[in-house]
Amino acid sequence: MELRVLHYFLAVAREQNISAAAESLHLSQPTLSTQLKGLEQELGKQLLIRGTKGSRKVVLTDEGMILRKRAEEIFALVKKAEDEITLADEVIAGDVAIGAGESDIIRYFARAADTLKEKYPLIHYHIFSGNAEFVTEQLDKGLIDFGLVYGPVDPSKYDYLEVPIKDRFGVLMRKDAPLAEKSVITPEDLWDKPLIVSHQEERDGWPMRRWIGRDVSDLNIFATYNLIYNGSLLVEEGLGYAICFDKLINTTGDSPLCFRPLAPAIEASASIVWKRYQIISKAAEKFLAELRESFA
Repeated sequence: MELRVLHYFLAVAREQNISAAAESLHLSQPTLSTQLKGLEQELGKQLLIRGTKGSRKVVLTDEGMILRKRAEEIFALVKKAEDEITLADEVIAGDVAIGAGESDIIRYFARAADTLKEKYPLIHYHIFSGNAEFVTEQLDKGLIDFGLVYGPVDPSKYDYLEVPIKDRFGVLMRKDAPLAEKSVITPEDLWDKPLIVSHQEERDGWPMRRWIGRDVSDLNIFATYNLIYNGSLLVEEGLGYAICFDKLINTTGDSPLCFRPLAPAIEASASIVWKRYQIISKAAEKFLAELRESFA
């Protein structure tokens, strides 16, 4: 039994789809299917239940579940052996790629990188900004090391580190707007106002629907944005009120804008996630370890 084929098997277990696993492994689907059939023949057991015509989802058999658990243990031991042998004399260098939406949590990434730069000056960092769909897609394709995501995490696909800092929702508006006189914004304040919201939230089902107490169709959603900086320009021009996270747009000094939190307050919890069964680089390990320590 080859480690390479076990790696393929774990990829299929993670993706629950042979086509998706083949794409993440940079293999053709026929090649991956042949390797999996060879593994089943070698063990004399069926490991996967292939989907029917109406579904491409792959399900592990009981034997497949056992093999997944043992394969995870094998790769953990391989990783530990590599670290013990090579880490002591190895120069830590390379790239750390992170996918994230707009959040003040990025500051903690920057602080971790700043702490590491003196000891590991050859580590370089790359931030890829986008919505949750973009981050997940980049992570699943292996194009980034870590993703910052909100909400529950699928532990069968990802390992994760919970971020102890929460993002606070509020309303970005002009300082001369009527609602700027208030210290907090209630649902009723927004029912008749032109709103500017995240395109993803408006499209996928607004997570604030329960808070605002109205269907999206009953609200005046005047515009949507992908990046809040662009949304802030719409606000600055007087087109409406933008619902977004705090601390993303400068509202101090001569800025014509201000931010007011929601009441009752709404906060979003985030996690840093990375793909299971994927060996991350030494540079990414150092970065993750620093984040763990700073969060602790």
